Amino acid sequence: MRNAGRFRGSKKKYCPFTTGKIPLDAIDYKNLRLLRKFVTESHKIVPSRITGVRNTVQHILALNIKHARFLALIPYCDNH
Repeated sequence: MRNAGRFRGSKKKYCPFTTGKIPLDAIDYKNLRLLRKFVTESHKIVPSRITGVRNTVQHILALNIKHARFLALIPYCDNH
């Protein structure tokens, strides 16, 4: 009972792209609905340890989010 609080939120996270829920072809800088799921309210990129996305897919997501920011489809921050 001593360690009961330590493992409170330790549910295994699965990558939605490898399980087949979302196809890898859907990752595109023009697909803003998908990209906003991986960006916080302050428009920071959510890390893969929170979303459960694999490392290679995280790099592809980050690249497309940065591309969309450069084209002004997604803002860089929330205050400006």
